[in-house]
Amino acid sequence: MRQFTAVVNPTAGGATSAAALLGVARLLREAGAGLETEYSHSLDHARELARRAGERDRIVLAVGGDGMAGGIGGALSGTGAVLGLVPAGRGNDFARALGLPTDPAEIARVLLDGEPRAVDTIEVTSAVHDRTVVLGSVYAGVDALANHHANSARLLRGTASYYAGALRAVAGWRAPRYRVTVDGEEHAFTGYTVVAANSGYYGFNRLIAPAAEVDDGLLEVVMIHDAPRRLFFALMNELGTGAHVHRPQVRVVRGREVRIEADRAIPYGADGEVDAAVPVTARVLPGALRVLSES
Repeated sequence: MRQFTAVVNPTAGGATSAAALLGVARLLREAGAGLETEYSHSLDHARELARRAGERDRIVLAVGGDGMAGGIGGALSGTGAVLGLVPAGRGNDFARALGLPTDPAEIARVLLDGEPRAVDTIEVTSAVHDRTVVLGSVYAGVDALANHHANSARLLRGTASYYAGALRAVAGWRAPRYRVTVDGEEHAFTGYTVVAANSGYYGFNRLIAPAAEVDDGLLEVVMIHDAPRRLFFALMNELGTGAHVHRPQVRVVRGREVRIEADRAIPYGADGEVDAAVPVTARVLPGALRVLSES
């Protein structure tokens, strides 16, 4: 029977994560599986706990949202260890891209009976962060600023925090001049953001890169050019379906390595956690992580 180690951060959505794990844990134990729980005090600590558990041949459960999934998945990338996801965050975008369920009984079924699936990860390097590995996407521009505002919101949660953060970010946005190099080919434009996506979803169920596949060895690079604010808000509404990619202000290319630079120090983020400024390089690591998914 499978042996699991659940990693939970009690300070980041702790009550939600604990509640999500509680129902799943009971079902795992009733089925005869072994389960131990480790509590982290930071994302770096969570990564270390995950690596140690993986070295003991235990399946590591990331309990939380995309930050936790990305941090733990990144720590296990390239190690051969198996990751299981217990979605308990605001977005759960990578779990959604994998088609994973949210019902505790269905989550437990996947963890008990699902097969490891090889998926790509993203190696992220910059002057500030020497090297980190994430699962979903790297984004530089107004969305990184919006995510920062959303994470800082004290009174709002869930979708409301994202929309409030986006409004605040767009209201004061001054479009930079980007230089984006994808597999050696340069793209220069003035605009709102660049997203190098492994997962199609980011920012609470927004389908930023509809054609992205988590196991094709490529990143979907979405570049949103400058536009009037009213048009940008219309484009934001289209992120629910992915229809924005048909607008002339949006360009999408594919590649294995993406370098994002700008004429000023605009922010970038990665899976909702990294908070730094460009330049930044994202490189796909094909099939580097094994994740339990539907059989």
